[in-house]
Amino acid sequence: MRNRFPAFSLSSYGAGWSANRRIAIVTCVVAALLAIAGIVALLSAGRNGHQTPAATAPAPTASEAAPKPSSGSGSVPKPPQIADPVAYAKAATQMLWSYDTRDTSRDQQLVGMRAWMTTETKYADWASVSGQVPDPLLWSRMADQDQHATASVTEGHYPGAFKRALADAPSAITEAYIYVVTVNGKQQIAWKKGGGGAEERAVTLAIQCRPGHDCSLAAIAPSVTQ
Repeated sequence: MRNRFPAFSLSSYGAGWSANRRIAIVTCVVAALLAIAGIVALLSAGRNGHQTPAATAPAPTASEAAPKPSSGSGSVPKPPQIADPVAYAKAATQMLWSYDTRDTSRDQQLVGMRAWMTTETKYADWASVSGQVPDPLLWSRMADQDQHATASVTEGHYPGAFKRALADAPSAITEAYIYVVTVNGKQQIAWKKGGGGAEERAVTLAIQCRPGHDCSLAAIAPSVTQ
């Protein structure tokens, strides 16, 4: 039987961003490596810019700014202790593409995702990450249908634009140690009475990995491929 509520992918929010906004943010990613202040500009743009939400996902509510720590994190995995940007990006992607409304509330989902973020507020674009979660009404409808998703990651890599910019200005990375990583994989969604489907996906993440410290998630960026 077909689910009467549309399956929602946590990685699809932000699909309605304008082309100009995407181009501007991608430009900031590359510029960050050519000028140290560029990384701050990228992440600030994510926090302060005006985003046009996708039609299926209303804008995040105020709860995204302060998820309730007392609610736990449900089925959201804890961040791994990894010092490699690509490996951390792959693990973060699997977390972002996986959810289970059967045993995890929306607040718990947000708490679990927040744990993956860098604690350096100067570089953390929480809005780009929390924006992956549907609004409370849609989450409750997903829960009514026992909707859940699992993910598999096939590969992760530094986009060509990032590698070229880093080669041109290798010292630029040493201000924030934020790396741009594109990850490819598949998301499998299922719900009541055998409903489900799978979709190939790709996402580009900004990962902070300071020397001698574990990596953390800084932001979800528009795709910077190749």
